[in-house]
Amino acid sequence: MKTERKIFVAFILNLVFSACEFVGGILTGSVAILSDALHDLGDAVSIGVAYVLERKSKRHADTVFTFGYARYSVVASMLTTSILIVGSVVVVANAIDKIVHPTPVNYDGMIVFAVFGVVVNTVATLFTRKGHSLNQKAVSLHMLEDVLGWIVVLVGAVVMRFTDFALIDPIMSIGVAIFIFVNAVRTLHQTLQVFLEKAPTDLTAAQVQQIASKVAGVVDVHHLHVWTLDGQSHCATMHVVVDGTNAHAKHQIRHELQHHGVAHVSIELETVGEHCDYRQCHPIHQESGHHHHHHHH
Repeated sequence: MKTERKIFVAFILNLVFSACEFVGGILTGSVAILSDALHDLGDAVSIGVAYVLERKSKRHADTVFTFGYARYSVVASMLTTSILIVGSVVVVANAIDKIVHPTPVNYDGMIVFAVFGVVVNTVATLFTRKGHSLNQKAVSLHMLEDVLGWIVVLVGAVVMRFTDFALIDPIMSIGVAIFIFVNAVRTLHQTLQVFLEKAPTDLTAAQVQQIASKVAGVVDVHHLHVWTLDGQSHCATMHVVVDGTNAHAKHQIRHELQHHGVAHVSIELETVGEHCDYRQCHPIHQESGHHHHHHHH
C-alpha cells in the first residue's frame, strides 16, 4: 500500500473517531473525553496536511522545483512533529492541573470509549507503522501517541473505577507525553538535518569520495557535495580528475552511486594538469578537524 494511501486511512479513522468522541464526551459529561476529542480533531487535521503534502511530494521535477517535490514530505514531517511537541507540553500542563484540581468522571462511559479508542487507533497504527519517509515516521508517531493515550485512559478508568485513586490518570498521561516528546524531538532533529543540507546518514561524503576514487583512472576527487532531498533520495556533485584516457569513469561513478540511493549526480571531469579553483575543496580533509561538533543535540 502506498505511503499516501496509508496516511489517508489514518486520517479518515481519526476524523470519524473524533466525531464519535464529541458525542460521547457530551453524553458522559467527561471533560477528559471532550478535550481528547479536540485533541483527536487536531490529530486528524495534521494527518490530513501530511496526506496532502505527501501526495504533492510525489510530483516530478519541473522548471520551478528542479529537484522535484520530495521536500514537501519533509515539511509535513516538520509540522506534525512540531504539533506533537506542543501537544505533549499541553497534555503535561493539563495533567498537572488535574492533579491539583481533581474532577469527578463517569468511569463506565470512559471505559467504553477507551476500549473503542484503543481498537480504532490500533487499526490506524497498523496501517501507518511501516513508514520509511520522515513524514510517515511522524504520522506513525502520531498514531502511536493516540494508542498510548487511550491505553492510559482505559487503564486509568478501570483502576479508578475500583479504587477511586483519581491521580493514576494524569500521572500516566504525563508518562506518555514525555515519551512522545522525546521521540518527536528526535524526528524533528532528523528533519532539520535534511533542511540544513547535512550529508545523509546512510551515505557520508567520505563514502562518496571512496566510491568515486576507487573507479579506474580516477586520480583525484574534490569539490564534493552530498546532500539528501528527503532522507531517502540523495544528490551529489563533484569534480573528478581523470588521466586522459578514462572518459568512461564518469558513467562508472554515476552507476555506482545510483546503487546508494543517489538520484542526482553531477560530475565535472578534469584532466591531470588542469587548474581548478576548487582544488582546495577536499571536504574529507577539512572535516577531520572539527568532526566532533556534529552530534550535539
